[in-house]
Amino acid sequence: MDAWQMVVALTLMAGMAMPLGGWIALEERIAPRWLETELRHGIIAFGGGALLSAVALVLVPNGVDELTVGPALAWFLAGGLAFMGLDILLNIRGASASQLAAMLSDFLPEALALGAAFAYGGSGGVLLALLMTLQNLPEGFNAYRELRDSTHYSSRRLLGLFFTMAWLGPLAGLSGFLWLSPFPATVGAIMLFAAGGILYSVFQDLAPQARLERHWGPPLGAVLGFGLGVAGHMLLP
Repeated sequence: MDAWQMVVALTLMAGMAMPLGGWIALEERIAPRWLETELRHGIIAFGGGALLSAVALVLVPNGVDELTVGPALAWFLAGGLAFMGLDILLNIRGASASQLAAMLSDFLPEALALGAAFAYGGSGGVLLALLMTLQNLPEGFNAYRELRDSTHYSSRRLLGLFFTMAWLGPLAGLSGFLWLSPFPATVGAIMLFAAGGILYSVFQDLAPQARLERHWGPPLGAVLGFGLGVAGHMLLP
């Protein structure tokens, strides 16, 4: 299989974890009720931990390698401000899609990085794709729950939306492979912008939703999610 075909296949695999996570959220039914509630909050925390691992272990380290301090901080802060503006706009409109935005801001820059890695001849693309897949699964679960509770969209329409968004991964991966690989500073700026936005979303939306009164298990989901990222980072050559 040619390198560009590997990029398409791996990014599509990672992207399809988003509708799969949404389908699990649609079908998930657990008794007793308290256990289902705790599991949902744990998955929210797991997704937050996975997002934090993407920021700490993939987006920021790779982004700062290509930029000086001033531009790096500027792009990182710009991402946080952009997501704050998006949050304010959604609040004014009475909708909520912060977890969806966080999911895409994690997935697309990593797909760009994966494509660029194959263009550079790196050998960590497959493991990065596996990490992306495992991140997208709980993030798809959480984004589906958020949109179902805050919009009038049907389950079929939401899952169709997630399926369509999965194809943004190959587009981003091919962009990184074909066009952006000669411009590592641009890829770095995109990654830092996304990292700032994700960090804002985690503390504004995900972390508060993970908490439950008189329940102490769900926060361990964040530890497990971040641990997943650590494992993937350590396995990357």
